[in-house]
Amino acid sequence: MVATSARRSLDEAVPGLGDRVAAYRAGYLREERRELERALLHGELLGLASTNALELGVDLIGLDAVVICGYPGTRASLWQQAGRAGRSGQEALAVLVARDDPLDTYLVHHPEAVFGAPVEATVLDPANAYVLGPQLACAAAEAPLTAADLELFGDGAKEAVAALVEAGALRQRPTGWYWRHRERPEVDLRGDGGAPVCVVEAATGRLLGTVDGGSAHFLLHPGAVYLHQGASYVVDSLDLDDGCALVHPEEPEWSTHARDVTSLSVVSVRSYLDAGPVGLFLGEVDVTSQVVSYQRRRIATGEVIDTRPLDLPARELRTVAVWFTLSPESLIDAGVAPADVPGALHAAEHAAIGLLPLVATCDRWDIGGLSTAVHPDTEAPTVFVYDGHPGGAGFAERAYGMAASWLGATRDAIAECGCETGCPSCVQSPKCGNGNNPLSKPDAIRVLDVVLANLPQ
Repeated sequence: MVATSARRSLDEAVPGLGDRVAAYRAGYLREERRELERALLHGELLGLASTNALELGVDLIGLDAVVICGYPGTRASLWQQAGRAGRSGQEALAVLVARDDPLDTYLVHHPEAVFGAPVEATVLDPANAYVLGPQLACAAAEAPLTAADLELFGDGAKEAVAALVEAGALRQRPTGWYWRHRERPEVDLRGDGGAPVCVVEAATGRLLGTVDGGSAHFLLHPGAVYLHQGASYVVDSLDLDDGCALVHPEEPEWSTHARDVTSLSVVSVRSYLDAGPVGLFLGEVDVTSQVVSYQRRRIATGEVIDTRPLDLPARELRTVAVWFTLSPESLIDAGVAPADVPGALHAAEHAAIGLLPLVATCDRWDIGGLSTAVHPDTEAPTVFVYDGHPGGAGFAERAYGMAASWLGATRDAIAECGCETGCPSCVQSPKCGNGNNPLSKPDAIRVLDVVLANLPQ
């Protein structure tokens, strides 16, 4: 969309100049990506609108300027993207354009959080069984695993190997554990939730690109508008079993936005903090989500044309979450009426998700959330924030350990936003399955005031 808009503006100024701007993302075919890189290096292209795929495996020199559309989520990515310009030693310019996002709002008011802090320490969970098991299988395929090897893999390795033996993937012998199959283990290196879905032009059979399995429900549902290299297509059908979406070229006057419903149940509590009327928890949860409909919105105005139902299967995720509870009495004392509690918690949840990348090396699209006035497992008003990866990725643990700093920055971002009732810069979320309703900005501040007044610093 950025590339298309840039082309249109350039052609209005100098006809034909728009042809020298292109788009780049991971889902393009390899030969397309290599050709784009070549054209940019040789000056045939003057501009490239790219996702963060340009951070990986591409060595571009000679760029004069980088315009970063929104804070990328971590200081490491920010400096890496800014460093795309000036690599051949010449002067360069990097500009960060803040977007409507709570984290961007916070950084605009607190630039020291970018310029006065070092690159983040990486957050990870080495004991995540969903990651550890496949890695142990890969190691055993290289050479038999020994007891000494298991110590190198850390906590959980013995349990993971036992599970692999039980599943028939490994065989235990006196000299170690052996891989039992001829083919190598299948490992999802990206951790994006499944095999990619191919996007195929129905009339010609031409492969346009791929979309990761975790995003297919949102981007390739029937009726979705799919953009590829500035060309617009509409999805005719999605076959999840075969990993294929059929599309036809069309340029409608609307964009599509999927909406989903989510439920969450607590499996276990790893750690908790009793702070009087406030409770802070870290534990395992089961998350069930389902894309149930999509909105069509006019491109020119953003007006919602209609909402159309979808019939897609539910997806389940066992992961790690951090959550806090509040007593109903504390909310009443803070001035939050019972009828306003859902909107208050919902707004606080959105802002908290937006600010989590400030303390953990993640993007808001790596995490999810749920808020409810009474959750059946906690029996209290509750806000959950969970890792969007099977088994967790360490983000929730980081949030639990830095809860006061994280929620304090969340409260500041909401309070410092200049809007009156809430906007995308503070409490609205681009990924909300409920259409950002209900939301209450002033009550979200009151909720976070209660939490911060009781949590130890």
